[in-house]
Amino acid sequence: MGNLLMVCVLEQENRELNGSYESLSGGTTTEGFEDFTGGIAEWYELQKAPPNLFKIIQKALQKGSLLGCSIDITSAAETEAVTSQKLVKGHAYSVTGAEEVNFRGSVQKLIRIRNPWGEVEWTGKWNDNCPNWSGVDPEVRERLTRRHEDGEFWMAFNDFLRHYSRLEICNLTPDTLASDRYKKWSLLKLDGNWRRGATAGGCRNYPNTFWTNPQYLIKLEEEDEDPDDPERGCTFLIGLIQKHRRRQRKMGEDMHTIGFAIYEASKAFSGQTNIHLSKNFFLTNKAREKSNTFINLREVLNRFKLPAGEYIVVPSTFEPNKNGDFCLRVFSEKNANSTVIDDEIEANFEETEISEDDIEPSFKKLFGQLAGSVSVFLLTSYPLTHVTSKR
Repeated sequence: MGNLLMVCVLEQENRELNGSYESLSGGTTTEGFEDFTGGIAEWYELQKAPPNLFKIIQKALQKGSLLGCSIDITSAAETEAVTSQKLVKGHAYSVTGAEEVNFRGSVQKLIRIRNPWGEVEWTGKWNDNCPNWSGVDPEVRERLTRRHEDGEFWMAFNDFLRHYSRLEICNLTPDTLASDRYKKWSLLKLDGNWRRGATAGGCRNYPNTFWTNPQYLIKLEEEDEDPDDPERGCTFLIGLIQKHRRRQRKMGEDMHTIGFAIYEASKAFSGQTNIHLSKNFFLTNKAREKSNTFINLREVLNRFKLPAGEYIVVPSTFEPNKNGDFCLRVFSEKNANSTVIDDEIEANFEETEISEDDIEPSFKKLFGQLAGSVSVFLLTSYPLTHVTSKR
């Protein structure tokens, strides 16, 4: 009963935060992940899975991330339909383990799935009663199977890719995880805005204004500690999220189409944070990486691996002159630093000495009628800061 009450409270608070239930409609599972954990969520279409997805899953589990998977449906009639091997379509499963085992002279990648309802379990290879387990070292078999919960089962990773459609990973912020048994991400959080005529330059298709977008210098200082990975470098996630856009739906505003580009900082700018890169820099330098697409979702997120060094991230809307606020988050496996880069703008104003004789007579006469006998000269010489400080 307590859990059900907490769910209702969280739902009500989320509605209050976003203005109305209508503001929440059209959201995604990944947005729900982020709203309730503060983490950063990525997702993969399993028919187009990257070659290192199994390693990504293992590292995510080591970091205490939340992982969910599902099987797509093609019509409402397929909702909760059970396949011949006892998988439920349109159903939310969680991923709880990923292991490699030696089986008859070869290495098998296995993944552990849990059906939260605990009623139906996978009947294909590596299910609880599969004879394959007899070919696994007894100690390994005992370790992998002794802590099963109802609805939890192992399956071959290849079968997972074949039968499931989508995987979602919510990577949690370091302060979310109290346990020391989890490895933790390093987090950078940067708030900014796009303002029409000033910092809303649009994407790279608009070279005359692209350079006016906010620019952030990211320093990747340490390579990943992964001896099994032949590719050396720094793994990091970048998430660009639009702020307050849900609340503005009732005013006819929709999500902007957003994305970002990453440039390698040239040696000429290394270590400098007071130089806002000009139009010429972006005309003569190609982006090292970029978001997979510009899209009108609340957040666009991608995973990258680059050599240690300094990089410039430029978040933008697709078209220029779109007002909006955003948050740029960088999750890195090792330590990273960031700085907003911009020109220092200074102005020196010379104080001009004036006498009462310099004041226009007509102004003194009008002021005397309105303010009484106060000296116009004394008033004009009164420091403006004394006035503004009273506000």
